[in-house]
Amino acid sequence: MTHTDGRPLLGTSDDIVPMVRWLLFVAALVVMIVAVGGITRLTESGLSITEWKPLTGAIPPLTQAQWQAEFDHYKQIPQYIDVNGPAGMTLAQYKFIYFWEWVHRLLARLIGMAFALPLAWFWFKRTIPLGYKPRLVALLALGGLQGVVGWWMVSSGLTAEAADRVSHFRLAAHLLVALTTLGGLVWTALDLRELARGQAPARMTRLGALALAMLFFQLFMGAMVAGLRAGYVAGAGWFSMDAWPLMQGTFFPEGVEWAQGTLHALVNDPFLTHFVHRWWAWAVVAVLIVMARRLKALRLRKISIGIHSAFGIQVILGICTVWSGVALWLAVAHQLGGALLVAATAWGAHGLGRRDQVGIGM
Repeated sequence: MTHTDGRPLLGTSDDIVPMVRWLLFVAALVVMIVAVGGITRLTESGLSITEWKPLTGAIPPLTQAQWQAEFDHYKQIPQYIDVNGPAGMTLAQYKFIYFWEWVHRLLARLIGMAFALPLAWFWFKRTIPLGYKPRLVALLALGGLQGVVGWWMVSSGLTAEAADRVSHFRLAAHLLVALTTLGGLVWTALDLRELARGQAPARMTRLGALALAMLFFQLFMGAMVAGLRAGYVAGAGWFSMDAWPLMQGTFFPEGVEWAQGTLHALVNDPFLTHFVHRWWAWAVVAVLIVMARRLKALRLRKISIGIHSAFGIQVILGICTVWSGVALWLAVAHQLGGALLVAATAWGAHGLGRRDQVGIGM
């Protein structure tokens, strides 16, 4: 099957390789924005910009009067009234938190352009292989959804009824949409790479789906921990057994509020969310080890090493984050590690489902 001009509908290797590089570049930008998002959250910067201006918001305040106007807007929200105002926040301190939220939003805009403009070019040049346009449009839509969800999250912290933070459910949605987009970018890039080699797209195996589903739940619980600031409830102290593997000296934390039921406590109580997040991690590790061993048996040793490295580093970062009392650089590294683990797991699931492998599946 060919285009009217004679070019193959499945694309040539010369057409496809630039698309693979483009998608992996955008995936790297998504990993970067996840890390910047971690800095924004940990520095309490996310509510510093109180309006959503997708176009004009790319330009920060340039004059003293503009800075003062932004600061005055910030002074109307609960975070300033209840926390930063009583602490005596200065304009200089406000500029610091404004900077991180502005960088986060600017990077989001750059990612949108880095995806949309090359997509339009490939579409115009008619080099997108048959069957890939809907998938690429879906990824573009996910990127747009991420912007909407981001503002939906921020808006939850601006109302008079809000506490000094955004809704942890909306924070989870914001993070998970980003990581789902990352997984889709990696999977699509790998499918296109296989196509350039003359192979069919990979299929999702049961083991790959299980690993991704378990990791998704772990990431959701991690977002709950972040949104509830539950990382602080275990105690701290380097190499302190009371902080890890125990929590404040006991295996199961005291003080869990069960009054509204187990499900409510699971997603609202900081002690329980932290407990589940730290121990569900080992269930995820177990299934990733099985995946990595299967990949090694299929002679996909690089992917196996990548998965082992990703979850090993992530576990160490998680433990060190607790021991440090949630030191900013360690917590950001842990969030960055989560994004890299998503990419590695998507790579592994794709490797299991490659059509050129024999005896694939669970």
